[in-house]
Amino acid sequence: AIIPYDMELQRKECKEFLDDLIVRDQRMMLCNITVVHLADSLEELDKDTETLKAVARKYVCELETLYFSKRQLDGLQTVLPIGVNKLNITRTLLTESAAVFIPFRAHEIMQKGGTWFGQNAITNNPILCNKALLQNPNSFLLGIPGSGKSFLTKEEIEFLILSTNDDIIIADPEGEYDPIIKALGGQIIRIGTNSKDYINAMDMSEGYGDSGNAIADKSQFIMSLFEQLDTNHGGISPIDRSIIDRCVSLVYQDTMKNNYVPTLKHLYNKLLEQSEPEAKSLAIKLELFTNGSLNIFAHETNVDIKSRILSFNIFNLGKQLKTMGLLVITDAIINRVNENWRKGKRTHVFIDEIHVIFENEESATFFASAWRQFRKRDAYPTGITQNVKYLLSSQQGTSMLSNSEFIVMLNQSANDREDLARLLNISEEQMGYITNAPTGSGLIKYGGSIVPFVNKMPKGLLYDLNTTKPGDKKLLMN
Repeated sequence: AIIPYDMELQRKECKEFLDDLIVRDQRMMLCNITVVHLADSLEELDKDTETLKAVARKYVCELETLYFSKRQLDGLQTVLPIGVNKLNITRTLLTESAAVFIPFRAHEIMQKGGTWFGQNAITNNPILCNKALLQNPNSFLLGIPGSGKSFLTKEEIEFLILSTNDDIIIADPEGEYDPIIKALGGQIIRIGTNSKDYINAMDMSEGYGDSGNAIADKSQFIMSLFEQLDTNHGGISPIDRSIIDRCVSLVYQDTMKNNYVPTLKHLYNKLLEQSEPEAKSLAIKLELFTNGSLNIFAHETNVDIKSRILSFNIFNLGKQLKTMGLLVITDAIINRVNENWRKGKRTHVFIDEIHVIFENEESATFFASAWRQFRKRDAYPTGITQNVKYLLSSQQGTSMLSNSEFIVMLNQSANDREDLARLLNISEEQMGYITNAPTGSGLIKYGGSIVPFVNKMPKGLLYDLNTTKPGDKKLLMN
């Protein structure tokens, strides 16, 4: 006898079903898929019903309509999250098939003791990030101008000040953070060619550096400064490095013998004492910054940097000195972080326009060392930049970015999006959240999770303090 086609097909399907259960470790589920949709009128409801049925038929799926009030009420009770099937209609689905209908597949970040970073763009749940729970607290905030970088950073600073006893230190190249520092009772150190606030580039606290040799680490920092002094001629040579290292060691040896605070002027004099012509050349390069009009980093520190909330404003330094200023500030922050660490106190460090540090090798090497020190000394560093290309063009910058556990990505340019996608394994779907994204929206990488977020603050006191939009500033002034 010939087996009927329908029976043969059922037999084949049953065998595949049994293989899935036994071989692929699937489970058999009894499921009910119920959809409720609402409308303002009966006509609109009927129209929407036909639209839904048409969409379902397109994917070879049939939707049955529940008629009469009793059946519709049963359907409404079935969809409520109480786990009761009032319809008593089920069909079998394997685990793989049932998983398609589970809507709770979005990542959530809601850590105990976390700081608010907006709402999940998919579920609208709050995003609460606690960097202390990550493998390392290093973080970056990336976005094009106008995407909301500084606004989001100021908001994080405000939450940290109000919810913790940690210290906050900011390197502010554009003077953007002054309003919130003033409002929160912090200290602003303005460093510029006409300022009387001085930070000594040769200051070195106990525990300085991460190599165990504080003078060698300080020497690396001084080399990065010299490279900034001669960016037009290829930086410094191996002979220059040897001379700088020798003179820095000699300066600190004299310091310990004679008990004085060294400055760049002492280094300048020590260079002049050397016999090599290269040493004289280095001294001439340094002269403008020790005895000349740009000697702001050659004085002893004359400001108290013990305030809990501290901002270094270098807006008035000018383009020639801005990168050098950022390096000196970072060095001063290292000293403060070391002091806090010995006291058992945590420090949050925010460095804006971080990309300028990676324009040459010595600066990048010094800053990568500082980045490691921050993590070891219970400091949470955050780098903020609009130029991701500068960051990724440096091997040190790429390494720091790829090894950071917390990255906030706002709206990105086309080239930067592609580079970040390759580096951080961002999917095409996720890329849509940083493509032409509204201000304050984007992606957050928290450990192994990448979550889209929206962060909007209602207009009021905090909004007025945080905003940098020219239109908003004009209204605030009026």
